[in-house]
Amino acid sequence: MSTTDDGGRRERKKLATRQALSAAALRLAREHGPQNVRVDDIAEAAGVSPRTYNNYFSSREQAILVALAAERGQHVAAALRQRPTDEPLEHAVVGALIEQYSDDGEPDRDTLALITSAPALRAEFLDTIAAIERPLAEAIAARAGADRHGELGAEVLAAAVSGAARVAAERWLQPEHDTRFSDMLNDALTWIVPALRAADR
Repeated sequence: MSTTDDGGRRERKKLATRQALSAAALRLAREHGPQNVRVDDIAEAAGVSPRTYNNYFSSREQAILVALAAERGQHVAAALRQRPTDEPLEHAVVGALIEQYSDDGEPDRDTLALITSAPALRAEFLDTIAAIERPLAEAIAARAGADRHGELGAEVLAAAVSGAARVAAERWLQPEHDTRFSDMLNDALTWIVPALRAADR
């Protein structure tokens, strides 16, 4: 068997372990409340040692939210790269984000209640929103052409998109709002469409 095969198997096993830990963390948080979930409980539910858990996550909040965030930043970037090359940048970026937060990616009201039940979980959720910035900047640079606008332009645009998404998330987490996150996100993104349109010229 080749070294590549071994490496691929190890990566799949690591991913499976990470997903098992995150799924266990989310289930336990929903059953007992996030503040009542211990690392030992998560590790036991996933069938691994606490030491193995610590190799994957630095906090229980992070473990809980990986299942909800689903490595969103990489997925958003991948979705942007897969959009038609002749599609205007503004439509490609907004479409890629909305796609990731619609249907199965749409946080539900139970998820909202879980996130708002613990300040640390709320903060971690907002951090997962912000984490789209770096992979998104790389995807924008690849699409728009870093040689045309420079890496700074892609980074600024990605920061603007990330900021709009974070504001949408903060608004969505407010108890008086009864709207879908994807709709809130779409409304927030409309404010940066002129900048995306200008970068496409």
